[in-house]
Amino acid sequence: MRTKITAAVLLVIVFAAFSFKFAEFAHPAGTFKYVGATTCVGACHKTDAQGKQLDIWQNSKHSQAFKTLQTPEADKIAKDKGFTTPAVETPACLKCHVLGKDMDPTEFEDTFKKEDGVQCETCHGAGSEYKKLAIMKDKEKAKENGLIVHGDGAAFCTGCHNSESPTFKSFNYDEMWAKIVHKKP
Repeated sequence: MRTKITAAVLLVIVFAAFSFKFAEFAHPAGTFKYVGATTCVGACHKTDAQGKQLDIWQNSKHSQAFKTLQTPEADKIAKDKGFTTPAVETPACLKCHVLGKDMDPTEFEDTFKKEDGVQCETCHGAGSEYKKLAIMKDKEKAKENGLIVHGDGAAFCTGCHNSESPTFKSFNYDEMWAKIVHKKP
């Protein structure tokens, strides 16, 4: 009996060690967390060599999306649409102006700030596991660790840029993409 217990204990130890050693390669759904734009741009995504994504984002309306809901104009639009809450509290407005309105708070790291509006992870998925330089250098490994690269950008973008928006006029994907294109890395 003693050898069976020892063998069982040894098996558990080996399995635990194996699981711990390879945990970085196994991410069950829901284990990725949103880290926020400031984490994404930290030492990366801001230089010429990396494509200056920080500048592109900061100079876009996406970075101001949440802030626009905090204006009297936005509140008037919400009221005119029949909502009784300020725009910044109206789910129909929040769904396109900020990431996370219907998400569990545990899906966000402390570094994530909803005030940053439509940010990197809105389009590219939770970055907690792909943010590491060693992973980002390998696009396939980054995808395995949560990075989303849209095959049909127009379909993704028109999820918000469409006639459901009370301020929608038109949306030319190619023209708008040219304003925020970020080919590197």
